[in-house]
Amino acid sequence: MTSSTFPRLPARYAGVVMPFFLSILMTFVVSGISTVKALGFTAECLQTWPGAWALSWLVAFPTLLLVLPIVRRLVALVVAPPA
Repeated sequence: MTSSTFPRLPARYAGVVMPFFLSILMTFVVSGISTVKALGFTAECLQTWPGAWALSWLVAFPTLLLVLPIVRRLVALVVAPPA
């Protein structure tokens, strides 16, 4: 899919869009691993996982929005600026 097939958001939204997608992907993986570990890979696990993912995403997305500025400052303390 090319950029000409759908409208794109302005660059100023990158600070919200990046944590949005990051939180979706990370909570999907982590909740899946946790659910499988707790219940084993069963039909019950596959039924429970979406609810576990949704709850974890509801917590993760606003948390990312709040902590991302702090993380950026910490990274700037640890990583040398580009030459």
